Amino acid sequence: MRKPIGPESGSTGEAGTSREDAASKDQTPLSTVVRVRSLLPSLPPAERRVAQRVIDDPEGVANSTITELAQTCGTSETTVIRFCRAIGFHGYPELRLTLATEAGRAQSASGGRVIGSDISPDDSLEQIVEKVTFADARAVEETAAQLDIKMLEQVVDAVVAADRVDVYGVGASAFVAADFQQKLHRIGRVCSAWSDAHIMLTSAAVLGSGNVAIGISHSGATVETIDALEVARSNGVKTVALTNFPKSPIAEVSDLILTTAARETTFRSGATASRLAQLTVVDCVFVGVAQRTYGPTRKALEATFEAVRGRTVRPDRRRR
Repeated sequence: MRKPIGPESGSTGEAGTSREDAASKDQTPLSTVVRVRSLLPSLPPAERRVAQRVIDDPEGVANSTITELAQTCGTSETTVIRFCRAIGFHGYPELRLTLATEAGRAQSASGGRVIGSDISPDDSLEQIVEKVTFADARAVEETAAQLDIKMLEQVVDAVVAADRVDVYGVGASAFVAADFQQKLHRIGRVCSAWSDAHIMLTSAAVLGSGNVAIGISHSGATVETIDALEVARSNGVKTVALTNFPKSPIAEVSDLILTTAARETTFRSGATASRLAQLTVVDCVFVGVAQRTYGPTRKALEATFEAVRGRTVRPDRRRR
């Protein structure tokens, strides 16, 4: 299995990121929880139970002994220690201290108010709005905080140098792919977005050196997107993945990996948060490309603006 290129690269030990590196990313509250969530699918079952406990109740874990946590998760103290090392800590005391610090910082930032993400049957519409906007805002903030800038720069370089960019995504990710295609197309870049499995494969089959293929998948396990990237990569195409889980299957067929940090919540509203997180990363790539090609981009934007300016309702036709 390929070692994914992304937030885990340049690291020490099993974890993929040294604690010193991780500390530099503590820009938002509960950044440890963000990291644990991203690695959750790649952990062994016993360690996954510990990880889920950290995600569900970080303050509770911070206040638990290693024995209490092991018993709660139905596993051993040795497994808890393995989990700590897998996510970049030297041991359980360091994990407890970090979770306590981040929880305190989160409470301070929210003025002591605790807003959950899960929707309950008894929530009022006002509470639903508060929870949905909270989840969406956190997804964008946490995505920005953990985004690997060096990796982002490599993706921007690849897109700028590409003769053609094809973007693959199905379901909610297809809308993000279409948004990226529209943005690049407007500044004169040759770009296509595909969501049909057969067209994705035929697109990948005719790509070659000098092209870039980008696969968007929140889970990183979408078969159609993975297959298309695999075909493209076999043809010498530079492949890029945008996913929430850097150690998911899509990493095995990707040369470059950009990650989001969106959480799943009740009614799969995480699909909304994940879409916003993906759009945030896509916008960062687009603006990076636009900046690198500043002159031609300005001309293209002005030309496209002029082309559609007459398609708005004139003031004298508006209702009074």
